[in-house]
Amino acid sequence: MISRKQLNAREYIASLAASGRYWFASDDARKMLGVSADAAKLALNRLARQKIVASPGRGIYVILPPEYQSLGCLPADQFIPALMQHFGQSYYVGLLSAAQYYGAAHHRPQEFQVMVAKARRKVRCGQVRVAYIIRKRLKDVPVQSFNTPRGTLLVSTPEATAIDLVGYHHHAGGMEQVATILAELAEQIDAVKLVESAKTAPVSWSQRLGYLLEYIGVGEQAALLKSHVRKTAQDTVMLLPGSGDSNAKRDKDWKLIINAELELEI
Repeated sequence: MISRKQLNAREYIASLAASGRYWFASDDARKMLGVSADAAKLALNRLARQKIVASPGRGIYVILPPEYQSLGCLPADQFIPALMQHFGQSYYVGLLSAAQYYGAAHHRPQEFQVMVAKARRKVRCGQVRVAYIIRKRLKDVPVQSFNTPRGTLLVSTPEATAIDLVGYHHHAGGMEQVATILAELAEQIDAVKLVESAKTAPVSWSQRLGYLLEYIGVGEQAALLKSHVRKTAQDTVMLLPGSGDSNAKRDKDWKLIINAELELEI
């Protein structure tokens, strides 16, 4: 038999869903139910066990429609905007997850990758996993909006995604995987916008990216980036940071030590 408090919680959830609201803060639920914080938590935990709601972050819940109850959570792209709004943090979807929006993710990432300015714990919500990655100058990175069934999601532009993939190659399966993704992303990269995105990151990222774009046969997208590198790069860097032979072949145009052989998975 359902207790009166649980019934009230169910009614509260039903009223939110009927009004088109898909998430709520636990404090709001407590106030609406007129109970203590412990009682509200107990009621919401019951609903979570029944897969009526799920919690992707402390103090916030999402309402699960039937089609996502087996997943145990909403898909990440449907709750990340609400979660970031709740915590008052800027963000954008990046790396492999961003590449998917441009049809360029070679393998489906196991975690939804979100760039943030401050460290946050990973999200484990049902079968959904979200990884937060710190990005300096986050607010300067160009983004574009994508509509989801539950709101607007901010995703790095193709150019910013390319820059980030090189800078965070260890979060993208390695430099070979990055080169493979770039081959799929290249046709959406605008040379002028690429330089603007490059200015939000260390110049070493541009040195590596430019070389990779030429390596995969789309050097025209990197022509303006090469001018940016010639003006700003002071040091010669390794293609793979911190590994390999410093006496390896060098690319003078990109001031790069080619300390690794790459094989594309195309």
